[in-house]
Amino acid sequence: MRGVRLRDAGGRAMNRETTNRIRFVLEDLLPPVVRDSRLFRAAAKLVWGEHIVHLASFRARAPFLTEAEYEDLYRKHPRVHEGTDNSVACIRRIAGAIEGESVCDVGCGTGALLKHVQAAQPALSRVTGVDFVVDDAASLPGVEYVAARIEDLPFADGEFDTVICTHVIEHVLDYRKAISELRRIARRRLIIVVPREREYRYSFNPHFNFFPYTHSFLRALHPVPAIHVCEDIGRDIFYCETVERAGNVAGRNETAAA
Repeated sequence: MRGVRLRDAGGRAMNRETTNRIRFVLEDLLPPVVRDSRLFRAAAKLVWGEHIVHLASFRARAPFLTEAEYEDLYRKHPRVHEGTDNSVACIRRIAGAIEGESVCDVGCGTGALLKHVQAAQPALSRVTGVDFVVDDAASLPGVEYVAARIEDLPFADGEFDTVICTHVIEHVLDYRKAISELRRIARRRLIIVVPREREYRYSFNPHFNFFPYTHSFLRALHPVPAIHVCEDIGRDIFYCETVERAGNVAGRNETAAA
Protein backbone atom coordinates (compact mmCIF):
# COMPACT_ATOMS: atom_id res chain seq x y z
CA MET A 1 0.00 0.00 0.00
CA ARG A 2 1.24 3.43 -0.82
CA GLY A 3 1.95 6.18 1.68
CA VAL A 4 4.50 6.93 4.37
CA ARG A 5 6.32 4.03 5.95
CA LEU A 6 6.24 3.74 9.73
CA ARG A 7 9.71 3.40 11.19
CA ASP A 8 11.21 2.26 14.47
CA ALA A 9 13.31 4.36 16.83
CA GLY A 10 16.36 3.79 14.63
CA GLY A 11 14.63 5.17 11.54
CA ARG A 12 14.20 1.75 9.92
CA ALA A 13 10.96 0.44 8.43
CA MET A 14 9.48 -2.09 10.84
CA ASN A 15 9.43 -5.78 9.97
CA ARG A 16 6.60 -8.21 10.70
CA GLU A 17 8.33 -9.62 13.76
CA THR A 18 8.44 -6.16 15.38
CA THR A 19 4.81 -5.31 14.65
CA ASN A 20 3.71 -8.73 15.93
CA ARG A 21 5.35 -7.97 19.27
CA ILE A 22 3.55 -4.62 19.36
CA ARG A 23 0.27 -6.36 18.49
CA PHE A 24 0.75 -8.77 21.40
CA VAL A 25 0.84 -5.85 23.84
CA LEU A 26 -2.06 -3.97 22.24
CA GLU A 27 -4.35 -6.93 21.61
CA ASP A 28 -3.61 -9.35 24.43
CA LEU A 29 -2.41 -7.22 27.34
CA LEU A 30 -4.56 -4.10 27.03
CA PRO A 31 -8.15 -4.83 28.12
CA PRO A 32 -10.98 -4.10 25.65
CA VAL A 33 -12.32 -1.28 27.83
CA VAL A 34 -9.03 0.56 27.16
CA ARG A 35 -8.64 -0.40 23.49
CA ASP A 36 -12.11 0.91 22.59
CA SER A 37 -11.82 4.07 24.65
CA ARG A 38 -11.36 7.71 23.66
CA LEU A 39 -8.14 7.66 25.67
CA PHE A 40 -6.66 5.00 23.37
CA ARG A 41 -7.93 6.90 20.32
CA ALA A 42 -6.16 10.04 21.53
CA ALA A 43 -2.92 8.15 22.13
CA ALA A 44 -3.15 6.40 18.77
CA LYS A 45 -3.67 9.73 16.98
CA LEU A 46 -0.26 10.86 18.24
CA VAL A 47 1.29 8.06 16.18
CA TRP A 48 -1.20 7.62 13.33
CA GLY A 49 -2.88 11.03 13.12
CA GLU A 50 -6.50 11.35 11.98
CA HIS A 51 -6.11 8.16 9.94
CA ILE A 52 -6.97 6.14 13.06
CA VAL A 53 -10.41 7.79 13.07
CA HIS A 54 -10.83 7.26 9.32
CA LEU A 55 -10.11 3.55 9.79
CA ALA A 56 -12.76 3.21 12.51
CA SER A 57 -15.30 4.89 10.23
CA PHE A 58 -14.16 2.72 7.32
CA ARG A 59 -14.97 -0.48 9.22
CA ALA A 60 -18.27 0.83 10.57
CA ARG A 61 -19.43 1.80 7.05
CA ALA A 62 -18.04 -1.33 5.36
CA PRO A 63 -21.33 -2.68 3.96
CA PHE A 64 -22.11 0.68 2.35
CA LEU A 65 -18.75 1.69 0.87
CA THR A 66 -18.54 2.44 -2.83
CA GLU A 67 -15.79 0.84 -4.88
CA ALA A 68 -14.12 4.24 -5.26
CA GLU A 69 -14.08 4.84 -1.48
CA TYR A 70 -12.65 1.38 -0.86
CA GLU A 71 -9.84 1.84 -3.37
CA ASP A 72 -9.09 5.41 -2.23
CA LEU A 73 -8.44 4.35 1.37
CA TYR A 74 -6.08 1.58 0.29
CA ARG A 75 -4.12 3.93 -1.92
CA LYS A 76 -3.68 6.39 0.96
CA HIS A 77 -3.09 3.88 3.76
CA PRO A 78 0.46 4.21 5.18
CA ARG A 79 2.81 1.32 4.46
CA VAL A 80 3.92 -0.22 7.75
CA HIS A 81 6.32 -2.89 6.52
CA GLU A 82 9.16 -2.67 4.03
CA GLY A 83 8.38 -4.89 1.07
CA THR A 84 6.16 -7.55 2.61
CA ASP A 85 3.75 -8.06 5.50
CA ASN A 86 5.04 -11.61 5.97
CA SER A 87 7.47 -12.65 8.67
CA VAL A 88 10.65 -14.55 7.81
CA ALA A 89 9.15 -17.70 9.34
CA CYS A 90 6.02 -17.41 7.18
CA ILE A 91 8.04 -16.77 4.03
CA ARG A 92 10.08 -19.91 4.64
CA ARG A 93 6.93 -21.92 5.33
CA ILE A 94 5.28 -20.67 2.14
CA ALA A 95 8.33 -21.28 -0.04
CA GLY A 96 8.64 -24.82 1.30
CA ALA A 97 4.99 -25.64 0.61
CA ILE A 98 5.00 -24.77 -3.12
CA GLU A 99 3.83 -27.58 -5.40
CA GLY A 100 4.16 -27.78 -9.18
CA GLU A 101 5.64 -25.44 -11.76
CA SER A 102 3.22 -22.48 -11.74
CA VAL A 103 2.51 -20.07 -8.87
CA CYS A 104 0.05 -17.21 -8.51
CA ASP A 105 0.31 -14.74 -5.61
CA VAL A 106 -3.05 -12.99 -5.22
CA GLY A 107 -2.61 -9.67 -3.46
CA CYS A 108 1.09 -9.65 -4.30
CA GLY A 109 1.69 -6.00 -3.37
CA THR A 110 5.32 -5.07 -4.00
CA GLY A 111 6.12 -8.59 -5.18
CA ALA A 112 8.60 -9.16 -2.34
CA LEU A 113 7.12 -12.57 -1.50
CA LEU A 114 7.30 -13.64 -5.15
CA LYS A 115 11.01 -12.81 -5.20
CA HIS A 116 11.56 -15.10 -2.21
CA VAL A 117 9.52 -17.83 -3.89
CA GLN A 118 11.50 -17.51 -7.13
CA ALA A 119 14.76 -17.80 -5.18
CA ALA A 120 13.58 -20.87 -3.30
CA GLN A 121 11.94 -22.52 -6.32
CA PRO A 122 14.12 -21.68 -9.38
CA ALA A 123 12.46 -24.39 -11.50
CA LEU A 124 9.12 -22.56 -11.64
CA SER A 125 7.99 -22.04 -15.23
CA ARG A 126 5.28 -19.47 -14.50
CA VAL A 127 5.15 -16.86 -11.73
CA THR A 128 2.13 -14.55 -11.62
CA GLY A 129 1.29 -11.68 -9.29
CA VAL A 130 -2.18 -10.16 -8.87
CA ASP A 131 -3.11 -6.90 -7.16
CA PHE A 132 -5.58 -4.08 -7.70
CA VAL A 133 -3.79 -1.16 -6.01
CA VAL A 134 -0.03 -1.75 -5.78
CA ASP A 135 1.56 -2.45 -9.17
CA ASP A 136 5.21 -2.70 -8.08
CA ALA A 137 5.36 -6.37 -9.09
CA ALA A 138 4.85 -5.38 -12.74
CA SER A 139 8.52 -4.36 -12.94
CA LEU A 140 9.93 -7.60 -11.52
CA PRO A 141 11.80 -9.85 -13.96
CA GLY A 142 10.13 -13.18 -14.60
CA VAL A 143 6.81 -12.10 -13.06
CA GLU A 144 3.57 -11.86 -15.01
CA TYR A 145 1.55 -9.06 -13.37
CA VAL A 146 -2.25 -8.93 -13.60
CA ALA A 147 -4.40 -6.11 -12.21
CA ALA A 148 -7.54 -7.68 -10.76
CA ARG A 149 -9.67 -8.06 -7.64
CA ILE A 150 -9.59 -11.25 -5.64
CA GLU A 151 -13.38 -11.63 -5.88
CA ASP A 152 -13.22 -11.92 -9.69
CA LEU A 153 -9.96 -13.44 -10.88
CA PRO A 154 -9.44 -13.58 -14.69
CA PHE A 155 -8.07 -17.12 -14.76
CA ALA A 156 -9.36 -20.54 -15.75
CA ASP A 157 -10.30 -23.20 -13.24
CA GLY A 158 -7.16 -24.91 -11.92
CA GLU A 159 -4.86 -22.65 -13.92
CA PHE A 160 -2.05 -22.61 -11.33
CA ASP A 161 -0.42 -25.48 -9.48
CA THR A 162 -0.06 -23.36 -6.34
CA VAL A 163 -2.05 -20.28 -5.37
CA ILE A 164 -0.81 -18.03 -2.57
CA CYS A 165 -2.76 -15.30 -0.79
CA THR A 166 -1.22 -13.56 2.22
CA HIS A 167 -2.65 -10.71 4.30
CA VAL A 168 -5.59 -10.15 1.97
CA ILE A 169 -8.61 -12.09 3.27
CA GLU A 170 -8.85 -9.86 6.34
CA HIS A 171 -9.37 -6.87 4.01
CA VAL A 172 -12.15 -8.36 1.87
CA LEU A 173 -15.79 -7.81 2.81
CA ASP A 174 -17.04 -10.84 0.89
CA TYR A 175 -14.24 -13.12 2.04
CA ARG A 176 -16.13 -16.33 1.30
CA LYS A 177 -16.36 -15.37 -2.37
CA ALA A 178 -12.65 -14.52 -2.34
CA ILE A 179 -11.74 -17.91 -0.87
CA SER A 180 -13.96 -19.61 -3.42
CA GLU A 181 -12.09 -17.85 -6.23
CA LEU A 182 -8.71 -18.86 -4.79
CA ARG A 183 -9.84 -22.47 -4.63
CA ARG A 184 -11.22 -22.28 -8.16
CA ILE A 185 -7.92 -21.34 -9.79
CA ALA A 186 -5.72 -23.66 -7.68
CA ARG A 187 -4.90 -27.02 -9.23
CA ARG A 188 -2.77 -28.65 -6.50
CA ARG A 189 -2.25 -26.39 -3.50
CA LEU A 190 -3.70 -23.30 -1.84
CA ILE A 191 -1.74 -21.32 0.75
CA ILE A 192 -3.33 -18.51 2.78
CA VAL A 193 -1.87 -16.36 5.56
CA VAL A 194 -3.92 -14.00 7.73
CA PRO A 195 -3.03 -12.16 10.94
CA ARG A 196 -4.23 -13.76 14.15
CA GLU A 197 -5.88 -10.76 15.77
CA ARG A 198 -8.86 -9.49 17.73
CA GLU A 199 -11.25 -6.78 16.64
CA TYR A 200 -11.36 -3.42 18.41
CA ARG A 201 -12.94 -0.11 17.47
CA TYR A 202 -9.59 1.60 16.98
CA SER A 203 -6.93 -0.39 15.15
CA PHE A 204 -4.11 0.43 12.77
CA ASN A 205 -5.21 -1.53 9.72
CA PRO A 206 -8.23 -1.42 7.40
CA HIS A 207 -9.34 -4.94 8.28
CA PHE A 208 -12.92 -6.17 8.05
CA ASN A 209 -12.36 -9.73 9.27
CA PHE A 210 -10.64 -10.85 12.46
CA PHE A 211 -9.47 -14.33 13.39
CA PRO A 212 -8.21 -14.57 17.00
CA TYR A 213 -7.65 -18.35 16.84
CA THR A 214 -6.71 -20.88 14.17
CA HIS A 215 -10.13 -22.51 14.54
CA SER A 216 -11.73 -19.11 13.88
CA PHE A 217 -10.14 -19.11 10.46
CA LEU A 218 -11.06 -22.74 9.80
CA ARG A 219 -14.71 -21.75 10.23
CA ALA A 220 -14.22 -19.12 7.52
CA LEU A 221 -12.81 -21.82 5.24
CA HIS A 222 -15.68 -24.28 5.69
CA PRO A 223 -15.82 -26.85 4.21
CA VAL A 224 -12.21 -27.71 5.00
CA PRO A 225 -10.64 -30.52 2.96
CA ALA A 226 -9.19 -33.57 4.67
CA ILE A 227 -5.60 -32.71 3.72
CA HIS A 228 -4.73 -29.36 5.28
CA VAL A 229 -2.48 -27.57 7.75
CA CYS A 230 -3.58 -24.64 9.93
CA GLU A 231 -1.12 -23.31 12.48
CA ASP A 232 -0.04 -20.20 14.34
CA ILE A 233 3.29 -18.77 13.24
CA GLY A 234 4.17 -15.85 15.49
CA ARG A 235 0.66 -14.29 15.55
CA ASP A 236 -0.02 -15.08 11.91
CA ILE A 237 -2.19 -17.99 10.78
CA PHE A 238 -0.61 -20.18 8.10
CA TYR A 239 -3.12 -22.32 6.20
CA CYS A 240 -2.32 -24.78 3.43
CA GLU A 241 -4.68 -27.21 1.72
CA THR A 242 -4.09 -29.84 -0.92
CA VAL A 243 -6.59 -29.55 -3.74
CA GLU A 244 -8.31 -32.69 -4.94
CA ARG A 245 -9.63 -32.28 -8.46
CA ALA A 246 -10.96 -34.93 -10.80
CA GLY A 247 -7.95 -36.71 -12.19
CA ASN A 248 -5.56 -35.09 -9.72
CA VAL A 249 -4.37 -38.22 -7.96
CA ALA A 250 -1.09 -36.65 -6.89
CA GLY A 251 -2.71 -34.78 -4.04
CA ARG A 252 -4.50 -37.74 -2.49
CA ASN A 253 -1.55 -39.34 -0.76
CA GLU A 254 0.71 -36.40 0.01
CA THR A 255 0.83 -34.32 3.16
CA ALA A 256 -0.42 -30.76 2.92
CA ALA A 257 2.94 -29.09 3.51
CA ALA A 258 6.58 -30.00 3.76
